[in-house]
Amino acid sequence: MLFLQLVLLVVFLPGGDSEDDFQEPVSFRIILTTSFYNHSWTQYQGSAWLDELQTHGWNSKTGAFIFLQPWSKGNCSNKELKEQERSLNIFCARFPPIFHNHVSQWQLEYPFQVQVVKGCELNFGKVLECYLRIAYQGLDLVNFQNMTWQPSPEGGSRAQEICKLFNQYHVVNKIAHVHINDILPRFFLGLLDAGKSYLQRQVRPEAWLSTGPSPGPGHLLLVCHVSGFYPKPVWVMWMRGEQEQQGTQRSNILPHADGTWYLQMSLDVKSREVAGLYCWARHSSLGGQDIVLYWEQPHSVGLVFLAVTASLVLLAGLALWLWKRW
Repeated sequence: MLFLQLVLLVVFLPGGDSEDDFQEPVSFRIILTTSFYNHSWTQYQGSAWLDELQTHGWNSKTGAFIFLQPWSKGNCSNKELKEQERSLNIFCARFPPIFHNHVSQWQLEYPFQVQVVKGCELNFGKVLECYLRIAYQGLDLVNFQNMTWQPSPEGGSRAQEICKLFNQYHVVNKIAHVHINDILPRFFLGLLDAGKSYLQRQVRPEAWLSTGPSPGPGHLLLVCHVSGFYPKPVWVMWMRGEQEQQGTQRSNILPHADGTWYLQMSLDVKSREVAGLYCWARHSSLGGQDIVLYWEQPHSVGLVFLAVTASLVLLAGLALWLWKRW
C-alpha cells in the first residue's frame, strides 16, 4: 500500500494561467530510478525535467531536494517541501521489499533497474495527458489509466502479474487518480508560471562557417555552426539559390551549460561546385531577419589577407636589398 501511495511524490502547488502563454508543446516529467544490485544493496536517483531542462534533483544520502533553477520551488512553502521530502524517504525505505519479495515470481534478475515516471504534456495551451508509468530495465512495464493498472505490451507475463497485485489496492488507486488528474497538472502549470520569464526568453544565435574532415579527393565538407540560441526550435539549411541542398546532414541539437543550444549542418560537396552555396538559419529570436552566410565570404577575406601579407613581405625584402646596396 505504501509503495503506490508514496510513488505520488509531488509538490502541492496551485497553478496559474500559464498554459495560455505557451504556444509550443512542453512536457514535465518526474523520474525516480531504483537500482537493485542484490537483495541488500539498493540505490536511488531522482530528478524532474521540463523538456530537456532539469529543474530538480534529489540527494539520496541526505534525502533533500535539489532546486536547480531559481524558480524550481514555485510558490511552495518550506513546510510543504519538507513533507514531500519525508514522503520520498519513506517511499525509498518501503519500495525495495516489494520487488525483492517477488524476484522469483516476477522473474527478476539481479542487477536490475526500475523507473517510476510521472508527468504531463502541454500541447499548444492545453494539457492533453498526465500519466504514471513504471518501467523495468528501460522498457515500459505497467501504466495507470482509468483507475487501474494496465500491462504494457513489452511487459509480458511479468507486467500482468504486477497489475494483478497493484489493482487490489483500491483506495490507493483512487489517490493515484486524484493525483494524476488534479495535483500533478496544477503543479506543472504552477511551475510554468514561476519560470515563465526564463522559459519564454529569446536568445539570438551566432553563426559561422568552417570545413570538416575531407570526405575524399576533390570534395569538401562544409560545416555551418549555429550556437547559443533559445528556445530550441531552429531551422538551418545549406542552399544554392532557392534550392535546399538535399545532401545536408544535421547533427543533434546539443545543450550549452547556460541552457542555450548548439547545432551544426554539414554538406559534402565537390570542390569545384562550392560557388553560390550559403547557409540559411531561421530562429524566433531573429524577428524575421534570418542569418545568411555565403561560403565564398570567409575565403575572399582570407585571400585578401594573404595578398596583403605577401605584398608586405616583398616590400620588406626590397627595402632590405636597397639598404644593403646603399
